[in-house]
Amino acid sequence: MPASTFLSVFAKSPIKPIEEHIRKVHQASELLLPFFDAVYLQDWQTAADVRKNIVALEKEADKLKREIRVNLPRGLFLPVDRTDILELVSQQDKIANKTKDITGRVLGRELLIPVSLQAGFKAYVQRCIDATALASEVINELDELLETGFRGREVDLVIKMVEQLDTIEGDTDEMQIKLRKALRLAETELNPIDVMFLYRTLEWVGDLADVALKVGSRLEIMLAR
Repeated sequence: MPASTFLSVFAKSPIKPIEEHIRKVHQASELLLPFFDAVYLQDWQTAADVRKNIVALEKEADKLKREIRVNLPRGLFLPVDRTDILELVSQQDKIANKTKDITGRVLGRELLIPVSLQAGFKAYVQRCIDATALASEVINELDELLETGFRGREVDLVIKMVEQLDTIEGDTDEMQIKLRKALRLAETELNPIDVMFLYRTLEWVGDLADVALKVGSRLEIMLAR
C-alpha cells in the first residue's frame, strides 16, 4: 500500500490499519487446521501448499506492521498513547510469526502426530484458534471505543471479551496437560527426537492462545490508562 494511500486510511480512521492487521494474523492461524489435516494424512505436499499461504499472510502482516510504525502520526489525537498502539501491533504480529514457526518445524521434520493424540490435538488447535478469533473481535471494537472516547458500555463489552479470552486460554492449558500425559504414554513407541519435537509443538500451539490473551490484556491496559 503506497504511503499516501496508507496515510489517507489513517486520516479516515487511525484504527482501521490495526484492525486489518489482526484480521490478517488470525487468518494465518486459521490455516493450522487444514495444515494439520494434511499432516494427519502424511500429505506433505498439501501441508507445504498450506504453509505457503501462511507465509504469505505473515509477510502481509509484517508489511502492515511496518507501515503502521512508519506512518502512525506522532501528533495523532487519540485517547491512548502511540507507544501503546505500537506495542499492541507487536503482540498481534506474534500470532502470525508463531503460526509460521509451528508449520515450518512440523513440515521440515515431516513430524507425525500419533494417531492416539490426533483427536485431542485437533480440538486443542481449534481452541487456540478460538482465542485468536476472539482477539480479532476484541481489536475490531477499537473503532467503537474511539467513538465513545473509551467510555461506557463499549468498555464493559471489551472487558467481558477479555475475560472470555482468559477462559479460553485456561481451557488450552488444561488440554495441553492432557495431551502431554497422552504423549508420555506413547513415548516408548516413538522416535525419541520426534517426542522432543512433539512436546515443543504442543507448547508452541498453546502459545497462540497465550499471545491472544496478551493482545486482549494490552487493550485492557490501554483502557485503564
